[in-house]
Amino acid sequence: MTLSVPTTALCPEFTVCGQISVADVAVFAKQGYRSIINNRPDGEGGPDQPRSADIEAAAKAHGMRYVHYPVPSPMLSADQIEAYRQACADLPHPVVAFCKSGGRASAFFQACGGQVGCGITFKPRTSS
Repeated sequence: MTLSVPTTALCPEFTVCGQISVADVAVFAKQGYRSIINNRPDGEGGPDQPRSADIEAAAKAHGMRYVHYPVPSPMLSADQIEAYRQACADLPHPVVAFCKSGGRASAFFQACGGQVGCGITFKPRTSS
């Protein structure tokens, strides 16, 4: 079983990617991920986009935590960043976060200074 979308690890405990499928949830669970964050509004990609509720149900069925914090743009406000930080404060790691391309998920991680879930600060990977 393989993922339907490429992933990018921002640090050892936090990975981002584009839109996942319901079947991808089982793959992430098998890979050891314990939480999923969805930053994509339902219906943004049209009728073929999986609904948040369906991904959440799959996550729960695999013993994973799930947060749906949809935002329409990677231009994040201070209020959005703080609300996101609070919504994700107690998520177990490792975490996979997704949106259409991974851009919004990555923007939140960077805006939070790598503090996403469990009160742990992660050092983002730097390019060499």
